Amino acid sequence: MLTNESKSNNFIYLDNAASTPIDKEVIDEMLPYLTCSYGNPSSLHKLGRVSRQGILNSRLKVSKLIGCSISEVYFTSGGTESNNLALAGCAKLIKKTNPLCNKIMVSEIEHDSILETISNIEKEMKFNVDFIPANKDGLINEEKFRELVTLETGVISIMLVNNEIGTIQPIKKLAEIAKDKNKKTIFHTDAIQALGKIPLDVKDLNIDLLSISSHKINGPKGAGALYIKRGVNLEPILFGGGQENKLRSGTENVPSIVGFGKACEIATMKLEANKNRIKEIQSYAIKRIINEIAYSKLNGSKKQRVPNNINFSFQGINGEVLLIKLDENEIALSTGSACSSNKKQKASHVLKALGLSHKDITGSIRLSLGYQNTKEELDITITKLKEIISELRKLNEFESESN
Repeated sequence: MLTNESKSNNFIYLDNAASTPIDKEVIDEMLPYLTCSYGNPSSLHKLGRVSRQGILNSRLKVSKLIGCSISEVYFTSGGTESNNLALAGCAKLIKKTNPLCNKIMVSEIEHDSILETISNIEKEMKFNVDFIPANKDGLINEEKFRELVTLETGVISIMLVNNEIGTIQPIKKLAEIAKDKNKKTIFHTDAIQALGKIPLDVKDLNIDLLSISSHKINGPKGAGALYIKRGVNLEPILFGGGQENKLRSGTENVPSIVGFGKACEIATMKLEANKNRIKEIQSYAIKRIINEIAYSKLNGSKKQRVPNNINFSFQGINGEVLLIKLDENEIALSTGSACSSNKKQKASHVLKALGLSHKDITGSIRLSLGYQNTKEELDITITKLKEIISELRKLNEFESESN
């Protein structure tokens, strides 16, 4: 259940891949830790113990959602920190203990929190980076992947679900290929867009590290987690009081961690029902857009796709202008990743890697669904899309490239 404030009667929110409205049950779970149970979890007194127990309870709830042991869950401030800790923590340790394994493999369509971290590691720690291409559907080229894994490959990071196009990568198979060629390679996956959307089992995936975030699953901002397989070691990137088993120093954000745990508990119970209902709405919307808006193209895999993602390119329009026009009609969506909104707008590296033309890239938008969305909201949105796209094409004197 969502709060009354989280959803205006007239406002349609279709940007859930950027952030989700917080669940009312999550807020209720957090409130005591914002009011009366405010102790530092490192303190020995009663209020400290209450906070510490809240963190422990949340660790259990997170572990149940991803299929791991409670001791393998390490809390962070969010997905970006989890990704940074996973990659930089691995690279720092490898540099000290096994400097010959100085190669890192990532796909060309990773989130910026992966690509920017890799760029820093390459520059500061002198690692070599191998980029794995994706096909037109956004799926990793498995033969190229197999070819690039060597005994020098220290770390591999492939995202489970792409944040822009929703493509689901065959992580289990890729991890198997990597481990067969080099048993010492550490395999990390950014599962931030997968959590709560599809079933997750880290044991079945046979991975070493996995990043997740709270505010993508109707939890609060400011909390995330990194799964670290037992036996896998990392170097810390933050130093201080030695929290999170000396791997992530800093006083824990107890209210957000508690909220994250509750959001994971809800997701565990409702995952299948939510997935099926959102998938139905997604299929309905995709079919209507393709049939009713000429010169539209669905980006990403039609089959290997999470149920909440819809990414379209529309010929003859600019995606940012379309987004602004929709916002004026109280409909919120995105042109792609919202995690770098303060940067100068740049063409999507994900859509570019898929081979899309510049016009298709600039004419793209992303609708991302949440469990609060309805079929009626999609009907209103598609009607407005048709109106606005028609107007923009007339203004642009659009003619199909096929003419």
